[in-house]
Amino acid sequence: MNNTQWLDEVKFNEQGLIPAIAQHHQTGRVLMVAWMNRESLALTAEKNQAVYYSRSRSKLWHKGEESGHFQTVHEIRLDCDADVIVLQIEQHGGIACHTGRESCFYRRLTSNGWEIVDAQLKDPNQIYGEKSENAHSKVMNASTAQAEQVDVLHYLGQMMAERKSADPDSSYVAKLYHKGLNKILEKIGEESFETVIAAKDFKQEATLDHQNDLIYEVADVWFHTIVMLGYFDLDIQLVLNELARRQGLSGLVEKANRTH
Repeated sequence: MNNTQWLDEVKFNEQGLIPAIAQHHQTGRVLMVAWMNRESLALTAEKNQAVYYSRSRSKLWHKGEESGHFQTVHEIRLDCDADVIVLQIEQHGGIACHTGRESCFYRRLTSNGWEIVDAQLKDPNQIYGEKSENAHSKVMNASTAQAEQVDVLHYLGQMMAERKSADPDSSYVAKLYHKGLNKILEKIGEESFETVIAAKDFKQEATLDHQNDLIYEVADVWFHTIVMLGYFDLDIQLVLNELARRQGLSGLVEKANRTH
């Protein structure tokens, strides 16, 4: 969905948020309630997967990114006051609640107070792993399948073009563009330094956590260099073309052919 004019009809609150109710697309059962901002709602409509906004972490939250319990969105509805969203979703894994239950609404009011009426389908420790597990490892494992299905570079290129003219408060990238080139270059420097540290750590101790840390930091460097290319309105394909051109050239020949 490329046309985003429909977002202008949505009434976000003072914090730029709107409540979103996730409802099973077949049974109609309410599975959870979360918050969305303009960006997460647009991504949900574009990708047909639920993307929320975490108020506690102040960041976008792709449902299932840690648990693997993604939500495929079949339909998005807006209420009469335009201030509540309902998502008709298919819940992968059959678990929407972080407690390991189908629904977050698993307690019913009885004469004795709140009574748990839904069984726990899976232990949360089995879903999310032990608290000591490296967070990067969890995200890496959950996102591998997605990366195989998405042209990531193409998507990032489109996203940069959209963020350049967006409200600085609407996203991290828009805020970077608003702050200007020096801030973008500063972030590239920071992430490059962190990549060096991660590489040294991996060299010293070749554990899975250190491997994932290194991959994570390299991804940060790539991401911020793509932001920089977007600042100059340079297409990522130009870099890919240059890499392709170098195929078949030795490193020494390529260096000798450069113009300064």
